[in-house]
Amino acid sequence: MARDRSVYRCTDCGAEHPKWAGRCDGCGAWNTLVEEPVAAHRGDRAAARTGMADRPPVRLADLRHETLARWQTGLGELDFVLGGGVVPGSLVLVGGEPGIGKSTLLLQCAGRLEAAGVPTLYVSGEESPEQIRLRAARLAEPVDAVHVLGETALEPILHHAGALGARVVIVDSIQTTYTTDLEGAPGNVGQVRECAARLMRFAKEAGPAVFLVGHVTKGGGIAGPRTLEHIVDTVLYFEGEATLDHRLLRAVKNRFGPADEIGVFRMTGAGLEPVADPAAAFLAGRAGGISGSAVTALLEGSRPVLVEIQALASRPGFGTPQRVATGLDQRRLAVLLAVLERRGGLPVGQLDVFVNVTGGVRLVDPATDLAVLAALISAVHDRVVPPDALFLGEVGLGGEVRPVAVVERRLAEAARQGFHRVYLSARSHVRAEGIEVIGLEGIGELGTRLAA
Repeated sequence: MARDRSVYRCTDCGAEHPKWAGRCDGCGAWNTLVEEPVAAHRGDRAAARTGMADRPPVRLADLRHETLARWQTGLGELDFVLGGGVVPGSLVLVGGEPGIGKSTLLLQCAGRLEAAGVPTLYVSGEESPEQIRLRAARLAEPVDAVHVLGETALEPILHHAGALGARVVIVDSIQTTYTTDLEGAPGNVGQVRECAARLMRFAKEAGPAVFLVGHVTKGGGIAGPRTLEHIVDTVLYFEGEATLDHRLLRAVKNRFGPADEIGVFRMTGAGLEPVADPAAAFLAGRAGGISGSAVTALLEGSRPVLVEIQALASRPGFGTPQRVATGLDQRRLAVLLAVLERRGGLPVGQLDVFVNVTGGVRLVDPATDLAVLAALISAVHDRVVPPDALFLGEVGLGGEVRPVAVVERRLAEAARQGFHRVYLSARSHVRAEGIEVIGLEGIGELGTRLAA
């Protein structure tokens, strides 16, 4: 009998090594090599195929151009992030922190799909069917018709999905799933990659859409090999703070629609409720008459979202001033503070500075730089920013205010939310009905206007 062997595989790039080393030769990452047992015989995989190997190559011109029919889940925000609905034969990975609502969202999705006539199988390796029933009892969704299966072995999962004729299969989670063709415990690099690859083959050959739930590591990435995200068609991250009502569903990768789209949900006692107007939801708790507050319009995929940025500046309680940022990269805040002091003439080097982006949103769009500086200037001078003002602009190291992309769409959303003036780059030749456009060459002009 042939003996099993082991290889060491990098969890970041997937490079294979014959022995363990501290550093991966493929990508240079440290401490990412994980032992992966490799079985001598992995079974007859050809028997599980459905004859696709017999199909000859064809020219693209010979294929009929047909619009791919998607299945609507009935959850508007989920359909929006997916690009219009669930694509048959796709493999979708949903990641997020424990307790964020991944299982609840997918159970609601399964209930609505089943009610729409799309046979759905919900497979759980972490809960028994009886426990799933207890969780489903509090949902305001028609989930009674959903077929559930408590199983962790991949082979029975594929068998029951085929026997049921399921068009949508939800596997919760991929880290608990294993195949008997490989040695090793569920969740290791080899098991996760092999199970995901077989589920991908099952989706492409048999036609059902497969949803995989993935756990998130301390670093914020989905546990398992990085190749897992390359295998799947769509990667969705479910984000949000446990103390906040709102949850953000972000599309990091999508082969069948635009990436970087976000969907907003509200966590309620009866499950997750889609938020049809995210901009209004993020500004709902905004208080007027308080300094250190500014509003900007960031672009998430194709959707402009208005968010409030809060800043606070005070004398340091210790020798070294603090720099605390929530929702904003700490290094970006340090750059903006240096530009504000050097180019704007505002001494902030000896002050404690705190910046917060409300609603649990992360600022990545450089168009939000001007709003961060406006909130800081307002906090230092203790002057209230006009409540109907919007700030759009990227700030360079020379203190200049640069134009941003897709201004018209951002201003249209701002006008819909009741904003009547916008501060942006003087080089942005744009007009918006009902909005006063105030052009700025540099942040010195911004400080003069807000401090007046």
